[in-house]
Amino acid sequence: MQNIFIAGCGYIGERIAYLYKDRGDDVICMVRSTEHALKLRLSGFVTTASSLDNSSDPLEFTVANRVLFYLIPPPGGGISDTRARSFLSNISEAGKPSKIVYMSTTSVYGGNNGETITEESTANPDTAMGKRRLDAETAFRDYAALNGVPLILLRVSGIYGPGRLPLMQISQGQPLLNENESGPSNRIHADDLSKICIAAAELAGDGDIFNISDGHPTSMTTYFNACADALGYPRQPQIPLDEAREVMSPLMFSYISSTRIVDNSRMLKSLGVKLLYKDLNEGIAASLPPGIP
Repeated sequence: MQNIFIAGCGYIGERIAYLYKDRGDDVICMVRSTEHALKLRLSGFVTTASSLDNSSDPLEFTVANRVLFYLIPPPGGGISDTRARSFLSNISEAGKPSKIVYMSTTSVYGGNNGETITEESTANPDTAMGKRRLDAETAFRDYAALNGVPLILLRVSGIYGPGRLPLMQISQGQPLLNENESGPSNRIHADDLSKICIAAAELAGDGDIFNISDGHPTSMTTYFNACADALGYPRQPQIPLDEAREVMSPLMFSYISSTRIVDNSRMLKSLGVKLLYKDLNEGIAASLPPGIP
């Protein structure tokens, strides 16, 4: 039986938790709200609810001799991940985890103008979000080196799956970038990602970095159009880049303007991953809401 601690037991964390629970492993789930903690407790998990944003709130958790999955996103604003640093500062010397898997993102590489990214590519984020993720990687590297704890970094591309298709943007007809100006972006289905996380914890070595994607990059415009077609919605209007810069939210514009091709060959070879959803059409079809064929 393995002992697992999942910090940030939400969309992906719950999937990981249930996979371990089905195998008979011991799982502790850390979430932000007491309501979420109660939901997981009723499903048979040991839970703890802690805020990493308010220094006056007590942090009550133990990761001693457990495999730690840290899946908590950074807060908004700034270029440092204060949540990750707060979490790490509250791990006592006696309570060190046996291994850490930190779920970062491919945003640490920057836009890269559609170039192919491998794990040897330089991390040079050009957005505040990417800088916060790289700061968290640095914090975990420093902690792991100081305490002799094995660390694995997963640099994950865009996550989609049931409940994570862009229904609101499509139904509201929010504009997309012209297809001929929309560069490559990368995705991974939630069910595949949860299995990859476990494979990394079991098979990866200290210091390993893995880029996580399905290996079939498409533009954001292609992705949204494929979702609209599968859902039976009209496709969204398309606009040129200069107009997109003016009318889109800064977050959305950062998504469409950061283009890269993620090489997932190390993930496939080293972790022995066999993806459930090898391309966008398969993954979207498995993610449709009930009642949509």
